[in-house]
Amino acid sequence: MAGTGYTDLREKLKSMMPYRDGHKGSGGGLTREPPEPPPYDRKRRHQEDSGSEPSDYEEQKEEEEARKVKSGIRQLRLFSAEECAKIEARIEDVVSRAEKGLYKEHTVDRAPLRNKYFFGEGYTYGSQLQRRGPGQERLYPRGEVDAIPEWVHDLVIRKLVEHRVIPEGFVNSAVINDYQPGGCIVSHVDPIHIFERPIVSVSFFSDSALCFGCKFQFKPIRVSEPVLFLPVKRGSVTVLSGYAADEITHCIRPQDIKERRAVIILRKTRLDAPRLETKSLSSSVLPPGYNSGSNRDQILKPKRSHRKADPDAAHRPRILEMDKEENRRSVLLPKHRRRSNFSSENYWRRSYEYTEDCDEEEEDGSPARKVKMRRH
Repeated sequence: MAGTGYTDLREKLKSMMPYRDGHKGSGGGLTREPPEPPPYDRKRRHQEDSGSEPSDYEEQKEEEEARKVKSGIRQLRLFSAEECAKIEARIEDVVSRAEKGLYKEHTVDRAPLRNKYFFGEGYTYGSQLQRRGPGQERLYPRGEVDAIPEWVHDLVIRKLVEHRVIPEGFVNSAVINDYQPGGCIVSHVDPIHIFERPIVSVSFFSDSALCFGCKFQFKPIRVSEPVLFLPVKRGSVTVLSGYAADEITHCIRPQDIKERRAVIILRKTRLDAPRLETKSLSSSVLPPGYNSGSNRDQILKPKRSHRKADPDAAHRPRILEMDKEENRRSVLLPKHRRRSNFSSENYWRRSYEYTEDCDEEEEDGSPARKVKMRRH
């Protein structure tokens, strides 16, 4: 020990690990281990350090993917600040009525930092499904949710029809999603067997963004770089069809909800969309061990807790609805069928703001591949 110049083993260990405890190395400078980069930056940093670059083929593939997504997006700035204020006041009325319990049971669906209000048509999704997976969503029996409010027809739908965004009589389902800061919705595709295309959404209260092709990781929640990043302004209308609606997932990331934001989603249900029935259900949606009789009243699973979202919760550690779903999946599925929530895929971020005049024609995307999708 004396031959090495150290009388204390701890001093030798510190000299071998100069980043520990801010220890000064032989050069006299303070050296620390650099912070761990985010998972989606690691690959890019490695490429910069090693001098390697994505191949031309990879770049072309990424550009082609983004081009296909763009082909199915139409975006218009249609509602003025004054019109937005009127509609936002109506949304506040909806929230107030829901808190007073004035709506039907399946009209209101509450989750941490995000509340949904179904009008016209409602459907089961996520934790409400008796069987998990794409294609298992079902419309509720007719009359289970409240009718579309008149103000939605007068202030929103009528203007969309006047500007030829949708035809007269197209909308029979209106959903209001109300997000608090830090709220999100995981990557999904609107159920193709439930809804016709296009999917129309109108944004209120604040600016946000819609991301395509993201991969979510959980505990802690992290989101990969999107294939396409689409800014969404207050009062803007976003129309999804073709590739953007059917062949790639879309989501709203927690970091993109900095202020309260609400969106009104307007859709048309398919005539052949599967529907739950009050008195009888097909075997495809019956829970395991279902028998007629006393179990009949348990067909529709109860909604999530009707607790109010706390805006300050965005700044505290929280358990999101997606975390709960992953927990349930890990418990319900046998080990060999559990799906990993980690993805090594990394997409270069593309910022894209796609706007057009109100009278321009809508472009159609051409579906070209199949992807695994979570539907909501």
